[in-house]
Amino acid sequence: MATFVDRVTLHLTAGNGGNGCVSVRREKFKPLAGPDGGNGGDGGDIVLVADPQVTTLLGYHRSPHRSSKNGQPGMGDMRSGISGETLELPLPIGTVVYDENGDVLADMTEPGMRVVIAPGGQGGLGNAALSTTKRKAPGFALLGTEGWAGDVSLELKTIADVALVGFPSAGKSSLIAAISAAKPKIADYPFTTLTPNLGVVESGSTRFTVADVPGLIEGASEGKGLGLEFLRHVERCEALLHVIDCATLDPGRDPISDLDVILGELERYPVPEGQVPLLERPQMIALNKVDVPEAEELAAFVRDELEGRGYRVFPISTASRKGLRELTFALADVVEQARASRAAEPVAERIVLRPKAVDDKPFTIRAEGGEEHRFYRIRGAKPERWVQQTDFTNEEAIGYLADRLAKLGVEDGLFKAGAVAGSTVVIGGDGGTIFDWEPTLTSTAELITSARGTDARIGATSRPTRNERREEYFERMDAKAAARAELEQERIAGLWAENGDLSPAEADRDDRD
Repeated sequence: MATFVDRVTLHLTAGNGGNGCVSVRREKFKPLAGPDGGNGGDGGDIVLVADPQVTTLLGYHRSPHRSSKNGQPGMGDMRSGISGETLELPLPIGTVVYDENGDVLADMTEPGMRVVIAPGGQGGLGNAALSTTKRKAPGFALLGTEGWAGDVSLELKTIADVALVGFPSAGKSSLIAAISAAKPKIADYPFTTLTPNLGVVESGSTRFTVADVPGLIEGASEGKGLGLEFLRHVERCEALLHVIDCATLDPGRDPISDLDVILGELERYPVPEGQVPLLERPQMIALNKVDVPEAEELAAFVRDELEGRGYRVFPISTASRKGLRELTFALADVVEQARASRAAEPVAERIVLRPKAVDDKPFTIRAEGGEEHRFYRIRGAKPERWVQQTDFTNEEAIGYLADRLAKLGVEDGLFKAGAVAGSTVVIGGDGGTIFDWEPTLTSTAELITSARGTDARIGATSRPTRNERREEYFERMDAKAAARAELEQERIAGLWAENGDLSPAEADRDDRD
């Protein structure tokens, strides 16, 4: 079973916000005492925390699905819903967080560093919070929005001062066990080290960390062996220590050829932008296993050539501890120099958060679909959030959404983009909400008599134009004139007569009848 994991994909789902409440306060002798619906609680965030006590991503490898709690809905009597608890995920120091596209979201290099990786949804407002002097008793509330959901990738890059690199069975694990309190697995077969090991070394007044990286072979930078999987742990090291086996019995191998192979693999390994290439960092060589007579002779033979290349060479033996003191003091000097140079570097520029410009529009409108199937897509944080918060089964809530969009300037933007009444409008990306756009009324006087929970603007309503009203008037006048002419013809034909047209006797008889 794996005991070390340095790369994992997390499936995160932040909590959803709770819905607002629609409620009207009822008291004795006050059946309708005003709205008292509470707000919904916010959904819980998911936060990544750099924890020095965590050394592996194994826990997330076994359970990669993580979610935070949802916010509770609001209640009557002005009671707001409880917000969801924040979920904290501790990560090893040195973990790099990537999004689905491979872009870096955060680099957890400092202990206690916190990053909100998945924000929770926003709770909806209750009808008490939505009441105004003009809307004293709203019959609707806002819905809670959904929390962020998606995948992020975690990659652990060990933070150490010195990295031990070399062929398998070169004695790297034995060296880190000899100079520190680390207890790595040591055996007489290749690839004993399957996970990076860290050890703390104290040399004089200097304390530094050493990383034992699994053995490299030729082609490691192309994926052969285990080296490619763990070369990322060398990226953050200040210096490299080449551990060379001078007592190897493998044919065709010697200290010079082993060093050339390792240098070639380190040169071909790409480091992230802004970091120093591996071969440009301080390097030293430890000729190991000189307690063997043949190995001691070979070390003495190749030492001059290696020093001629500019390397500091230390013949050592982890079994007899020969040369370890000199080696640790040399490593401490290199680490101190690296720390001093890093301290002299200018401090990284602080992140400055500036407010948005006054004329920065909170939405964009774009015509899509061509001439035949044209529609207008609206993108923006506010319009998309407002649509999520709207209960489309409530006409009054839909009217409130129309008011918010008009106040934001969406109506004017649609007019400028060429939209007309009846045009198709989509708010959001793929899967967004689709509307048949009707311009909002400019006055709310006709809404005063609307039933609660309804909006007179919803439905098939239209206003006649001036020409239509004129034509309707003329048609009504023509109809009245035709009716009068028809009555006159009936009177002339004797079908009926007015009292003024009858003789006195006929009128008296008509009255008696």
